[in-house]
Amino acid sequence: MAAKNDQKPLTIGAVCRLLQQEFEDISISKIRYLEDQELIQPQRTRGGYRLFGPEQVERLRDVLRMQRDDYLPLRVIRQELDGASSPVDERRERRRRRTLPDAEPPARIRRTELVTSTGVPDDLLRDLEEYSIVRAARDGTYAQDDVEIVRTCMRLGQYGMGARHVRHVHTSVERTAGLVEQVLGASLRSRNADRREDGLVQLQEIAALAADLTERVLVRDVRDGTA
Repeated sequence: MAAKNDQKPLTIGAVCRLLQQEFEDISISKIRYLEDQELIQPQRTRGGYRLFGPEQVERLRDVLRMQRDDYLPLRVIRQELDGASSPVDERRERRRRRTLPDAEPPARIRRTELVTSTGVPDDLLRDLEEYSIVRAARDGTYAQDDVEIVRTCMRLGQYGMGARHVRHVHTSVERTAGLVEQVLGASLRSRNADRREDGLVQLQEIAALAADLTERVLVRDVRDGTA
């Protein structure tokens, strides 16, 4: 059997026919759209025709699977494909393990570990805690997510946005979280592992969409306000 890299490149029509049995909604226009979104990069002939090698066909298959099975937006799919170190199935299995009844909660970290990991100044950490942007549990430990939250706040600080400014963003996020909880709370609290997994997938999807919406509205309103 010839090696994968020795296989003859396929035209866009041939790729579409190849994947139609697995993905019923695949079309030439959809493949072109995914190329426009820089998720796939087929070769081009001198005449401008697209040619797909084995690696690009597999990448396209991964994109379509993550859309269909994981309900991920294209921005997140691009990040997964370009930065992930594990296959899609492994990521899905990790997500399922987190929702199983006997799954262990994520490990928490001490204050010294949070400070060491981020380099956050004491006064900034105190302000973030005062505004409940970062919250310690009764035992004085923090969630793993607090590490990235602190780092993000520190990056915002480089643009002159201190904790008192970030608290307005946090208030908006809390309101959105309340709305999402109304929609997904029953699924995330379900005793059924499959239902909890579906709820977690939907939560990630909503979070990504909310981030996209925030970015677009913020850029539009600030840009138009200064025009």
